[in-house]
Amino acid sequence: MRYWLFKSEPSTWSWQDQVAKGDVGEEWDGVRNYQARNFMREMKIGDRGFFYHSQKEKAVVGTVEVIAEAHHDSSTEDARWECVDIKALETAKTPVTLDDIKADDRLAEMVLVKNSRLSVQPVTEDEWRLICDKAGLTA
Repeated sequence: MRYWLFKSEPSTWSWQDQVAKGDVGEEWDGVRNYQARNFMREMKIGDRGFFYHSQKEKAVVGTVEVIAEAHHDSSTEDARWECVDIKALETAKTPVTLDDIKADDRLAEMVLVKNSRLSVQPVTEDEWRLICDKAGLTA
């Protein structure tokens, strides 16, 4: 299993929106960055991810599971763009902010710290466990 981080502007698609989709989940559509798309192409069913609210909140607010591997993004006719489907798993008891992450030297190499603008990014197993612990999430 691999770990990922999915960033979303809460005003566009929030954690509450994701939770409301239940086990049916939702396409992680609208990604128009080649590197983020390529990361989604690497994802397998069962991979886990952090759901991260960008903009003002800037925090990990829950975990998700990949439930469908990369396929055509239905929000465009352009065949270059693909997405995965994800479903919500668990809400963070304590959201972990970007400032919290940056303050922990053990997370200094995290992609979120180095390239905070990338909308879909890998997370190492150690990073996953540390953030889950901070958030009160099941690793």
